[in-house]
Amino acid sequence: MRPPTVFANVSDPECQRLRSLLRGPGRCVVRAVMVLLSLQGLSPAQIAVLLEYDPATVRRWIGRFNAGGVADLADLPRSGRPRLGGSRLTARIVALLERPWPWTVRRLHQYLGRPAMSRRTLYRRLRQVAVWRRPKLIARGEPHREAILAAIRRRTALLPHGAKIFTVDETHVHLLPHVRARWTRPDRRPEILTPGKNRQITVLGALEVVTGAFFYRLGRRCAADFLTLLQQLLAAYPNAPAIAIICDNDQIHHARTVRDFIAVHPGVHLWFSARYSPHDNPTERIWAALKTFTAGTPVSWPGRKRQIHAFFRSRSPDQNLATAAPWTSPWFPDSYRQNFWKVA
Repeated sequence: MRPPTVFANVSDPECQRLRSLLRGPGRCVVRAVMVLLSLQGLSPAQIAVLLEYDPATVRRWIGRFNAGGVADLADLPRSGRPRLGGSRLTARIVALLERPWPWTVRRLHQYLGRPAMSRRTLYRRLRQVAVWRRPKLIARGEPHREAILAAIRRRTALLPHGAKIFTVDETHVHLLPHVRARWTRPDRRPEILTPGKNRQITVLGALEVVTGAFFYRLGRRCAADFLTLLQQLLAAYPNAPAIAIICDNDQIHHARTVRDFIAVHPGVHLWFSARYSPHDNPTERIWAALKTFTAGTPVSWPGRKRQIHAFFRSRSPDQNLATAAPWTSPWFPDSYRQNFWKVA
């Protein structure tokens, strides 16, 4: 049988912990209890005795509730303790990060004049305006890049109706697979067996920037294979009034045999892009998709070649255009989609 009354039986340390809860993070709950007890008819003096508060405090919170409702039971904004390092510390950190230097927390602490704070505190302040990230390597810029791009745009606008425009590039595919992040079990790290002796093959590719047709050839990085790719384009479009090929400044594109081939075929135009600007070439994005397709797959050397063929067989022209996005290339004018789609 349950007793008619139950009384709390706690030690002095536990009682002190209970009292601290009344003034802890749940202070708004205690203020709400003050209001509810007042609604039950208890006076502020009686409520103060129950909750161990000063009667003036109880009257103040009940008055604030009557004036503004439940929202006024929350704490008002307060300044608090001044932040370590001063108010300008964040601006000084940002100014230092603008300078090209391998910044670390230790080096920032030194260049800031060793402010009176721990490196952990400086790290928390640093995380508010910065992230830990590897720099990106970029190639040297072509000083006459804008003039070269403008010349290509002018030549493209003068092509006759039905002309074909190709972007050409080369890449290397290795037997040693590229490693990419993947989903895996947390207690096991995937392992990929290395081939022992690496091999590579050059993939030469040409993207038709209007229809998305892609032509490729596996071979070596030499002028002979580049000429074979050009002959492949001529065989695919024998009736095209002109074939414009935009490529980089690789030495195989400037070979004497290539110049002789262009001289014999006046309908073929070989245009060279700006140096050190691989990001301008839409074909580079096709290579990125190819290497993602073959990443993390340890296969034999014939299997790697079959992977390359399978990648290009599985892709439609629309997929090639969506991946390469040639309309974003600076080689073409802003009205590329409207004007040059009719060329096909």
